[in-house]
Amino acid sequence: MIGRYQTAEMNSIWSEESKFSAWLEVELAVCRVWMEKGVIPADAYGDICEKASFDIGRINEIEEQVHHDVIAFVSAVAEKVGENGRYIHLGLTSSDVIDTASSLSLKRSFSIVKEKTEALMDVIARRAEEFKYTPCVGRTHGIHGEPTTFGLKLLNWLYQLQRDTERLELAEEQVSYGKISGAVGTYAHCEPSVERRVCDLLGLKPSLVSTQILQRDRHSNAMNALALLGGALDRFATEIRHLQRTEVMEAMEPFGAKQKGSSAMPHKRNPILCERISGMSRLLRGYALTAMENMTLWHERDISHSSAERVIWPDAFHLITYMLSKMTYIVKNMVVNTSKMRENLDITRGLVFSQRVLLDLVERFNLPREEAYAIVQENAMKCWSGRKSFRELLLEDDRVSSRISPEDLGDLFSTDHYFRWVDEIFARFRR
Repeated sequence: MIGRYQTAEMNSIWSEESKFSAWLEVELAVCRVWMEKGVIPADAYGDICEKASFDIGRINEIEEQVHHDVIAFVSAVAEKVGENGRYIHLGLTSSDVIDTASSLSLKRSFSIVKEKTEALMDVIARRAEEFKYTPCVGRTHGIHGEPTTFGLKLLNWLYQLQRDTERLELAEEQVSYGKISGAVGTYAHCEPSVERRVCDLLGLKPSLVSTQILQRDRHSNAMNALALLGGALDRFATEIRHLQRTEVMEAMEPFGAKQKGSSAMPHKRNPILCERISGMSRLLRGYALTAMENMTLWHERDISHSSAERVIWPDAFHLITYMLSKMTYIVKNMVVNTSKMRENLDITRGLVFSQRVLLDLVERFNLPREEAYAIVQENAMKCWSGRKSFRELLLEDDRVSSRISPEDLGDLFSTDHYFRWVDEIFARFRR
């Protein structure tokens, strides 16, 4: 991941040093189990624990010669340990270390992503409560539909993140597996009890069956969970981007006191953070596709997945962590223009109440629905193309005014009717 979008949280897991530290964690766990089984002498194990370390420069030097990163790593660690270094990597194949260590990194990464998601959900919940009864227009196809509240709009975001949290939980569970089963998964040089004990020490579960690797549907599901979460953030960002348009101006992402929107136009206040999130979500969807391509490998394993995973795993977790932090900042500091929401709600001069008039004609006056629809639509089209309000046009139409009194018609043009279930909807989301 380029430095611009790296996060400290994910650097602590996915940096080169952190990768080798996870490898060493697995190697030492295996050494401990061999010690417990009497294969490695206790004093040799103690010596290994005391001296085992690595120097990235030395690993790179050896890899230049052997063209194998795990061999280079094991050799560099063994050099540090000395004579007892011969016990390191005993009975293992490279992927025993790589895949089990990767599971540790993925599990730890998901823990951070879940924390970040919870933080965003808390902010959204607070702002939803703040704007619980704030009227705004609901749009379908980009066209004004009926009144809603800005709080309900935000509550819908919260509900999507709840589903994302469930997906994150499942993804974390499915990647929290290790394997110490050897070159093709037969435990030929390392009995199953070693795998069980190593995984227990590392806080992982042993795979019930594996090849040389853990099968990549696990990791594909993980990347899909991140892509779906990124898609949620993209959805929220796109909504804010629309609401920030000059013609709308209902909500805006925060804009710093010294911030500048354009090198040419000093008046510009662009939704650059939301646009950035939208762009990043495209990367996540691409990584999810790559992860699905990685599922199909030759026989017990090839390494066509390896080069891709070196990129997509750290990048995806850096991206989603960055995106969650930015979206939390945006929602927390979002400028909400309630008066503009009211103004926009009224911009169609009452057309948003057309369904109430339609239903009143049908339910109270027993007009056939097609006839009632034709009456309401005819007046609505006049309103679109003329200057009079929808209510005025209805009062001038004998087919309506002969049935609905001016007072009753006024009641039909009230937003209160649309908000009478808001409390009940919010009650479903008590946190």
